[in-house]
Amino acid sequence: MYKKIWIATSVYVLSVVCCLALIYFFMRESGFNEENFLIIGGVVVVLGWGVGHILSSHLLAPQASIDTNLSELINEVVHELNLPLSTIIANTALLKKHTEDEKSIKRIERIEAASHRLERLYKELVYGIKKELHPIAKERVALEQLLQERVDIFEAFERNPFEMQLEACSIYVDKIGFEKMIDNLLINAMKYSPKTKPIRLTLTEKTLVIADEGMGMDETQLVRVFERYYQGDKQQEGEGIGLALVKAYCDAEGIGIQVHSQKEKGTKIILNLAKMVHV
Repeated sequence: MYKKIWIATSVYVLSVVCCLALIYFFMRESGFNEENFLIIGGVVVVLGWGVGHILSSHLLAPQASIDTNLSELINEVVHELNLPLSTIIANTALLKKHTEDEKSIKRIERIEAASHRLERLYKELVYGIKKELHPIAKERVALEQLLQERVDIFEAFERNPFEMQLEACSIYVDKIGFEKMIDNLLINAMKYSPKTKPIRLTLTEKTLVIADEGMGMDETQLVRVFERYYQGDKQQEGEGIGLALVKAYCDAEGIGIQVHSQKEKGTKIILNLAKMVHV
C-alpha cells in the first residue's frame, strides 16, 4: 500500500512540474508575462491536485478495503484461537494444582509447555501478518527482564546452562519481533554447542553479547553466515534461515550486529542497541 502511495505522489508531482514547464516555455515564446504565468500555474496546480486526488482514491481504495477486511479476519481468528488456548492453559494449571502423582504432574507439565508454545506460535503468526499490513507499534521494554524471560523458556529444555550478567536497560522496541530475534540467536547457540557448555549473555553499555563454546566457524563460513538457506554444518537440522532473519531484523531496526567465531572455540554475537535505548 505504501508503495502505491509513493508511486501516486511521484506521478502527481512529476505531472504538475511537466505542465508548469510546458506553460513556461510556451509563454516565453509568445511573450512572457509573470502575472499570467502565476495565475495559470496556480490553476494547473489546483487542477492537478484534484485529478491526482481522484486517481489516488481510485487506486488505493481497493487496497484499503482489502486491508480492513483482512485486519477484521485476523482479529476474529485471534479471538477464536485465544479462547480454547486459554481454556487449556487454565484447566492444565488447575489439574496440576490438584494432582499429587509425580508421573501425572510431569505429563501435565508437558501439556502446559506445549500449550504455551502453541500460544506463542499463533501470536508470532498474527504478528507476521500484521507487520505486512501496517507498521508494528513499538513499546518501552525492560531488556534485562525480557532476556531473563527468554532464557527461562530455554532452560526448561534442560540442555545448556545459561550464565547471565545483565545491567538494567530500557529499550523502545517492537517486542515480539525483538523476542523472535533473540530466540533465533539462542537456538543457534544451543544447536551448535555441546550440552554441557554454557551459553553466556552479557548486557553492558547498550551492548548485548551472546557467546557460546560450540563448534565455531572458519573464515569461509563466517563470510556467508547471514546468507539465507546457508548452513555451515550440513549435518545439523534446519533450513538455514535463522541468522538471515536476525540480520534482516537488525538492519530494519538500526541494530548493529557483529559475529566473531573460531573453529572449535565458539561464536560470539555482538548487538549494538544504542539506537533502541529508551532514555
